[in-house]
Amino acid sequence: MRNKTFHLRDIILLALIAIIFGVIYYAAAFVYNGLTVLLTPVGYGPMANDITMGIWCMAGPLAGFILRLPGAAFLGEFLGAAVEMFLGDQWGAANLISGAVQGIATELGFTVTFYKLYNWLTVVLTSLFATLVTFGWDWFRNGYSHFAPHMLVIMLVVRFVSMLVFSGILVKLIVNMLVRAHVTKG
Repeated sequence: MRNKTFHLRDIILLALIAIIFGVIYYAAAFVYNGLTVLLTPVGYGPMANDITMGIWCMAGPLAGFILRLPGAAFLGEFLGAAVEMFLGDQWGAANLISGAVQGIATELGFTVTFYKLYNWLTVVLTSLFATLVTFGWDWFRNGYSHFAPHMLVIMLVVRFVSMLVFSGILVKLIVNMLVRAHVTKG
């Protein structure tokens, strides 16, 4: 049985995940801005956040699936957000709060399985928790409470699909490739 503490290898891997995804998160802001510009004239500008949210939540699940340690998902997500902030993205220090919320949300998916399952069920659970918790956060932070009920349902569904595709399926496929390449253990 693996020791439940972080070792130097784990810390280095967390730092690499944070740096790589911090850069990806920074680039995703340009996609977000472009989608906002395209969707605003038809009344769906706020949905750009939900479409891209799955991209912004990838570091946590990847760290959780690779390291398989309590807290790894939170740290991966939070540190990725910190790197994005230091790169000078448009949200500044607010990234740290978003990274913490996203990290806690992802961590919940692993917590429910007591850090014992790392399969497709965990993919769905992490995606579901990340969807619900981040949507709740945006309810307050971005004023989602002011949208019509039908718009909220559409945004919630779009966010779940984004989470499932990017921070769920894509992350699991990356982990599977790393295992097949003997970069990490399965």
